[in-house]
Amino acid sequence: MAGRRSGSAVVALVVLLVALVGCGGRSAAESATADVQRLLDRRAAALLDRDERAWERTGTGLDFARLRAVPLADWSYRVTDVRRTGDSATADAELRYRVAGYDRAPVTAGRTLRLSRDANGRWSVEADRPAKRSAQQLWDQGAVQAVRGARSLVLGVGQSGRSLRDFADLADRAVPAVSEAWGTDWSRHVVLLVPKSLEGMAGLLGSPASSYRGIAAVTTGETGAPARAPADRIIVNPDAFALLGGLGEQVVVTHETTHVATRAHTSAATPLWLSEGYADWAGYRATGRVPSEAAPELSRAVSQGRLPEALPEDEDFGFTGDASHLARAYESGWTACRLIAERWGESRLSEFYRAVGDHRKRAGAVAEAMRDVLETTPEDFTEQWQEYLRAQLS
Repeated sequence: MAGRRSGSAVVALVVLLVALVGCGGRSAAESATADVQRLLDRRAAALLDRDERAWERTGTGLDFARLRAVPLADWSYRVTDVRRTGDSATADAELRYRVAGYDRAPVTAGRTLRLSRDANGRWSVEADRPAKRSAQQLWDQGAVQAVRGARSLVLGVGQSGRSLRDFADLADRAVPAVSEAWGTDWSRHVVLLVPKSLEGMAGLLGSPASSYRGIAAVTTGETGAPARAPADRIIVNPDAFALLGGLGEQVVVTHETTHVATRAHTSAATPLWLSEGYADWAGYRATGRVPSEAAPELSRAVSQGRLPEALPEDEDFGFTGDASHLARAYESGWTACRLIAERWGESRLSEFYRAVGDHRKRAGAVAEAMRDVLETTPEDFTEQWQEYLRAQLS
């Protein structure tokens, strides 16, 4: 009888525990997730309040000094998973932040945090790093310096203040130049990220350094994102940028700024010959450079009788291919856009760009935009472009 009563008591206790969990009790995993979320909420509030002591009370992972110069409007974490082992844990979280005065919506980044729990049950952050397959943020590479221009914000790591000021000057000249070509229906300000080296640039892009060797700058951002999307970041390769002269530096920054301006009208329907060609056209527009000067690789090919049979395909713009082949692809897109600007007018070129992007799907986009805006066909346009190359480059 005593054994039966003891067994019944055990069963009753198990049932009671199950009932408690079912009626609102939390598992250990759920409790840890809630505790970590509260910790990261306090951490975010400390950063936005510029309260270094409060930040340090949440843990040592990620030095506050690295973020001090970044002008933040928002910063928050959303915990997506916690894997706990005793008094240690690893948490996956989505970081969302906005740069004050520049980002209309949050930038998102995957983060992995390592945490520990003290004897009083309080969690703290020991490390805050990019999640697997996520790109670095600039502060992952060191203390961020900030220089504000009239129309730009330059954030750098391992750069002199003078160098960052020079980038701000280039961007401040690029913004009105792009607005003159494209119009003013964009934010009209840009953010440049200047890491210490090519490897730093690759880290910000989450790609191998070999993919960007010789590329002076790129622009991030989801193609075809809506106008309310976060501002693009122009990411500089300081190693390649240092090899450019003054004109080349301005052309590159104006080119990348053009991508920022046109992104809301760039979609999956927009071929790279048009998006890159238009950006080059805007970059060279006020320089006085003629095709024989600005398109040396294409000029060499045409003079040798190797006239392109068609406009370049998207794969021709891959960074890992032959440098001369890549140069001819960019130069082909530029000359095609220059032809449209000269023969149909600059405003018609911008209208054509918008018309192609409005399709959202590649099939038929260029043909319909050529018909509606330029009153021509892709076949006729290709012939006109080839004749233009013969006249300009032979």
